[in-house]
Amino acid sequence: MISLSELKDKHLGKPGTPKRDKYERELKLEIIAEQIKQLREEKNLTQEELGKLIGVQRAQVSKLENSTTNVTLGTIIKVFDALDAKLSFQVHKNKTGKRTKGKGLQVT
Repeated sequence: MISLSELKDKHLGKPGTPKRDKYERELKLEIIAEQIKQLREEKNLTQEELGKLIGVQRAQVSKLENSTTNVTLGTIIKVFDALDAKLSFQVHKNKTGKRTKGKGLQVT
């Protein structure tokens, strides 16, 4: 039997490789998107109503919930504020002291 970690290592590369890092970032964005949809539905808001609260069209909310658009941190914060939810994230310093593009922000 092979573990999920072993499968990811085999097909995506070890953590820290470009393909694996891209996968991990996209997965985290999908989790955020699902949380947005779940919170919106718990608040009994339509996509249009949430869009009005954050100043965007319904189509943009749909794209956010389906991870089909690039989104800024500012937009994510607006959404979670409108949904009266707390958003937290961690910034991890690279232990090697070398600059590594795209590896400094970990959304949790």
